[in-house]
Amino acid sequence: MRFVAVKSVEQQAVLMLHKSRDLMVRQRTMLINALRGHLAEYGIVTSLGAGGVVASLKALHEEQDRFPAHARSALHGIAAQLRALTSEIDRLEAQILDWHRNDETSRRLGTIPGIGPIKASAIAAAVPDPSLFRSGRQFAAWLGLTPRANSSGGKERLGGITKQGDGYLRRLLVVGSTAVMRMTRKNPARQPWMAGLLERKPTKIATVALANKTARIAWAVMTRKEVYAAAA
Repeated sequence: MRFVAVKSVEQQAVLMLHKSRDLMVRQRTMLINALRGHLAEYGIVTSLGAGGVVASLKALHEEQDRFPAHARSALHGIAAQLRALTSEIDRLEAQILDWHRNDETSRRLGTIPGIGPIKASAIAAAVPDPSLFRSGRQFAAWLGLTPRANSSGGKERLGGITKQGDGYLRRLLVVGSTAVMRMTRKNPARQPWMAGLLERKPTKIATVALANKTARIAWAVMTRKEVYAAAA
């Protein structure tokens, strides 16, 4: 397996923005889940997503008699942390977006369907020299998006993905593919290839297959130094 070239100081700094954002997003998710659980204890059921929890927090002000003083204090504290984290995440994302707009490789990657500024900038910063990989397939393998081969009784079987390489990039691609698959289920006509894949394969396998394909396209865009062009 080949290794990626040494990153520039600027690329390392951009990846630090990404890692900080990733940490804070996970912390925000923990706070949201905590608030959802605490509010449920007082009979307030929140809708899915951060917006549902934030909307439910209005009950702290509108129905103060519903919560004991100590409960209100605890909930206000968690809500304050949630607001602070969200503000910091927005600040980091603004810096990432600014770098994306000023980096040629990142802008090219952003033309690939399913890859926005976050994914594009992460790939551009993490892979300074894509020519070190002989093919898109090798690049996808470096990201751990290829099946693990297992031999038993003289027969070779394909298992789960290897999960080697850059876990952050792999997770971004898989999460993005999950969202695309969800939209494909709602409107199969827009993505016939993916709709067909979902008919033939379990959702998890189809999602990883799409992430693998996206990684191979990203390699091609970086090595050819061209924007994405859909096959005719």
